[in-house]
Amino acid sequence: MTVIQDKQAEAKKNIEAQGTRVLVCAGTGCVACGALEIIDELKAKGVNVSTIQSQKMTVVTTGCHGFCEQGVMILIPDLGINYVKVQKEDVDDIIESLRTGKPVERLLYVDPKTNEKIEKREEINFYKKQKRTSLINVGQINAEELNDAIAFRGYEALEKVLNKMTPDEVVKEVTDSGLRGRGGGGFPTGKKWMFTRAAQGDKKYVICNADEGDPGAFMDGSLMEGDPHRLLEGMAIAAYAVGSDEAYIYVRAEYPLSIRRLKIAIKQAEEAGLLGKNILGKGFNFEIHIKEGAGAFVCGEETALIASIEGERGMPRPKPPFPANKGLFGKPTLINNVETYANVPGILLNGSGWFASFGTGTSKGTKTFALTGDINNTGLIEVPMGTTLREIVFDIGGGLRGGKKFKAAQIGGPSGGCLTEEHLDLPLDYENLCNAGAMVGSGGLVIMSEDTCIVEIARFFASFTQRESCGKCVPCREGTKQILNILERFVAGKGEMKDLDTLEELAIAVKDGSLCGLGKTAPNPVLSTLKYFRDEYIAHIRDKRCPAGVCTAMKKIVITDKCIGCTKCARTCPVNAISGNVKEQHTIDQTKCIKCEACIGVCPVKAIVKE
Repeated sequence: MTVIQDKQAEAKKNIEAQGTRVLVCAGTGCVACGALEIIDELKAKGVNVSTIQSQKMTVVTTGCHGFCEQGVMILIPDLGINYVKVQKEDVDDIIESLRTGKPVERLLYVDPKTNEKIEKREEINFYKKQKRTSLINVGQINAEELNDAIAFRGYEALEKVLNKMTPDEVVKEVTDSGLRGRGGGGFPTGKKWMFTRAAQGDKKYVICNADEGDPGAFMDGSLMEGDPHRLLEGMAIAAYAVGSDEAYIYVRAEYPLSIRRLKIAIKQAEEAGLLGKNILGKGFNFEIHIKEGAGAFVCGEETALIASIEGERGMPRPKPPFPANKGLFGKPTLINNVETYANVPGILLNGSGWFASFGTGTSKGTKTFALTGDINNTGLIEVPMGTTLREIVFDIGGGLRGGKKFKAAQIGGPSGGCLTEEHLDLPLDYENLCNAGAMVGSGGLVIMSEDTCIVEIARFFASFTQRESCGKCVPCREGTKQILNILERFVAGKGEMKDLDTLEELAIAVKDGSLCGLGKTAPNPVLSTLKYFRDEYIAHIRDKRCPAGVCTAMKKIVITDKCIGCTKCARTCPVNAISGNVKEQHTIDQTKCIKCEACIGVCPVKAIVKE
């Protein structure tokens, strides 16, 4: 038996000795909902519990289970039971269910369409159409225990590589898999590794870009929290392939849980001889450092990230030279993001053909998405490339909240674009999204209903990218500012029709003239919404009307003839804009009204409406 096989056999015995494992989600979202208190309570009250399956019960602190809408989540694999929205007060009933094998009915997931209670996780629509590769162990293992990772095949691929493969063979396997960068650009991973391997230099570096800055994105953070050893293993394999012995994980300081679990994982791996000097006795050395970023969105761009690690202000540099030839400290450097590295162990374990069997002709494998917005099932998902937007929204996502109509999906965050109802059956892959004026990006996916104002969405993302521009190049620094100014005039009801042409010209100029990816992609939300929702822009400009009723400056709140003159609205109005006699219809002074909608909430007969 090999070293890892020995460790694996021992780790599996340890897991078997734990008896019935109660897997409690302790990702960031569930921690915020009280997961740690639930874990403490389960451990305190579950001592010496004899379950229906075993004489012992062990509470396991895991990473994100994915279904964030239903947190805190608990999975009991031996009993096939999945609990949702668990609170500390539910612990006694959960322990009793372990003794009897009968589930706590009120904690089972209820399908919003059928109203059916579902006991087994694999029967819940949210999980049915997912295919987990990079996230395969997240939510299944204790992220702070090396033995758990090893029991689930952790470091097995690294040992295979060091024992049986040359660096060139590793690069070829990754190339043949069709893996492309999951950070947004979609550049072929094997090709990037090949360039770095071929570069001349006495020292080479590997960098993991964990600077996940897109609003609403939490894929990389969840992976680092839930299975940090998989990331470390992927980086070690990459280092062996390109000839590096030192690496940095650049992770934003706003991810304290990820940072803590990464530090624990690195220490454990070093003590076990899986990182550091002479790994697995094969003469391969590899050291990993953690660099905490200060939260600058531009540092997601690889040359700005390199500058930040070097102690400089995070600003992009012209390319070429590319990092593969001249990167960190002037040395050849390989940069991939968290999800890209996390896919590498699976490819080396199962073969390139296995990975390439998922996805489409040009976009192989799976992709994680942070599914958020006006949708029933929000959370972290992983699906084969080429899965349609319809499948994600209506099958995995469970449709829109309140049965509202689907309007659009913003994919790729501030670097991405808007998809509409006509794109619901579009296979989501690199080429199709690019042709639609959007991009995969890092994987943020915000679903919008009919109540969403598209112009305000464009303004929000423009505001974000304008604030995050480093200011180095004029097109981005000044262009994003002017784009934002125009959009702010639109939502304030002060736009003019000529502004539409100016906005489009500006967006194209910023896209073409900017130095780095931030500026080049910042106009995408504007250009895609102009393309698909131009009528909504025109309504804001020409009619001074927000079709979704969102933009405050265009709201008009009126009291209809249903009014019974109860005076509740007048007594509630904070600016005394409502007047009228008792038992007579009241009126609103539009010059005073601040559109707070407090009057709407107190009217007993629903006589006050927005126009």
